[in-house]
Amino acid sequence: MIRPNTVFTFALCAFMLMPWAAVEADDAHHPQTTPPQISSEETVATHAIAMHGQPKYAADFTHFDYVNAEAPKGGTLHQGAQGSFDSFNPFIIKGDSAAGAGSIYDTLMTPSEDEAFSQYGLLAETVDMPDDRSWIAFHLRSNAKWHDGQPITADDVIWTFNTLMEKGAPFYRFYYASVAKIEKLDERSVKFTFKPGENRELPLIVGQMAVLPKHYWQTRDFEKTTLEPPLGSGPYKFGAFEAGRYVQYDRVNDYWGKDLAVNVGKANFDALRYEYFRDENVMVEAFKGGVIDLRVENISKIWATAYDIPEVANGQIVKEELSHQRTAPIQGYIFNLRRDLFKDARVRQALAYAFDFEWSNRNLFYGQYARSRSYFGNSELEAKGLPQGRELEILNAYRGRIPDQVFTAEYTPPATDGDGRIRDNLREADRLLKEAGWEIQGAQRVHKDSGQVFDFEIMLVSPAFERVTLPFSKNLERLGITAHVRTVDSSQYVKRTETFDFDMITSIWGQSLSPGNEQRDFWGSGAAQTEGSRNLIGINDAVVDELIELLIAAPNREELVARTRALDRVLQWGHYLIPQWYSSIDRIIYWNKLSHPDVIPLQGADLGSWWFDATKAATIKSANGQAK
Repeated sequence: MIRPNTVFTFALCAFMLMPWAAVEADDAHHPQTTPPQISSEETVATHAIAMHGQPKYAADFTHFDYVNAEAPKGGTLHQGAQGSFDSFNPFIIKGDSAAGAGSIYDTLMTPSEDEAFSQYGLLAETVDMPDDRSWIAFHLRSNAKWHDGQPITADDVIWTFNTLMEKGAPFYRFYYASVAKIEKLDERSVKFTFKPGENRELPLIVGQMAVLPKHYWQTRDFEKTTLEPPLGSGPYKFGAFEAGRYVQYDRVNDYWGKDLAVNVGKANFDALRYEYFRDENVMVEAFKGGVIDLRVENISKIWATAYDIPEVANGQIVKEELSHQRTAPIQGYIFNLRRDLFKDARVRQALAYAFDFEWSNRNLFYGQYARSRSYFGNSELEAKGLPQGRELEILNAYRGRIPDQVFTAEYTPPATDGDGRIRDNLREADRLLKEAGWEIQGAQRVHKDSGQVFDFEIMLVSPAFERVTLPFSKNLERLGITAHVRTVDSSQYVKRTETFDFDMITSIWGQSLSPGNEQRDFWGSGAAQTEGSRNLIGINDAVVDELIELLIAAPNREELVARTRALDRVLQWGHYLIPQWYSSIDRIIYWNKLSHPDVIPLQGADLGSWWFDATKAATIKSANGQAK
């Protein structure tokens, strides 16, 4: 399963989504129909699928445990976005898609936020699937319709899948690579057949697919950017917008799925509005001024220092730290292995000794972070200690093809005392660099054979990262290495990362508690040279490919954990990035006219279940003499 890199997105995000429930409603509105006979295999029509075991919620459930079923409807949620946008099509790599553009579409199924990975019917009323999960059939609800009133049909599902595979972002071709064929069974039923091999996740990830309207797109070019508001089916539709400045989504009052159990307590705002800003600092000031209602704060300095204001002290603004149990994303300075400079693992390992996380955490982050060390951190999937049991058995098959340290040492990023004195670290970095052929000539690090000077660029998209990266570059300078720190605008950054036109950047991969097919796009060789893929590092390793396929084929949870740990350990010892940091809490600050359920689910705060509180809003307005 893939989760979006930004944890907090509203409703259905572009790729799944979602980053990123059940099916029974009032029988008078949603009559149960008998699905067509599709196979002599033993199958049972069901409302939900779990990756392993059984779904938490039975077919007759009324709402998720983590929502407020009585949440009122109303108000507008104002959020901030950075940069600009020039397209309403989030499914292609061209253009900068508007924030929230995926919120106008429904998916075949949708996840619950309090399970590792279970999907419940949304567009699909029921699904059929054999025990071996070699295929799945979705039976669409008879009342599911587009915003223009036309019914959602099997033809829409088939057209969407084929279009995403042929014309969509490269992500889809990797994520759905194991789909052998798709076929129409009747007007509201469609069957996906999978390629041979164990891949229990496939029915669930196909269920994540946002369905697009065939009749709308047939007269338009799907591969071009567009600012014509497209037709959707979800709880929101496009409203007012001004390119690059703001975009608003208005709640659909006659939304076909508003009474489904999966949707009860959600989509509570009358409108979702995204205001665009140049940078984080401007956005923070806009929040303080009441232009924005809520911020998910990911900059520790801002969280620690920027909100010491009267509105927080008097309760008009609420500052909360909400714990979660989801897998920590892996974030770090990543090496572009397409550059000859970084092909030697000893070089990559050496540069990690120049990053002083402990000093940064003490002096820049106010001690708010923990050090990343795993690609699946903060979960049972993380490889720790030395490999044992089933994990060791898996890795033994690759002896001689993976670093020996995999078996002899626990991977730990270089550490310091946090006092800024890192002479021992730099001494070890110097040893590794010399071992790799990089010697000091004068004040420069030069390769002894080619004469190449060790010089590269660290590209950033936010000025906020300069305060972390400049000290890192200074430490590299002490090694005779010149690292040019360059901050570019968001459009240039997106274009250069999509085409792999960089030396080093900071990147992040969100992971789920049930990793699977998305790992091909993250680390697989097939994605390494495919522009627009998430394999930004350029990992091209047969062992990694084999471990990914092994992970995908895991038959149960225990085996998934062992196989994920094996992959994690090989990635750790590949020194593909310099690990940065993560937090096990979500930092959210919001004007106290918003409310949220008391229950915080496994995956963390679910903004889709928040609501506008008119009484609180009136209190703020009265206190300030103006609307906030």
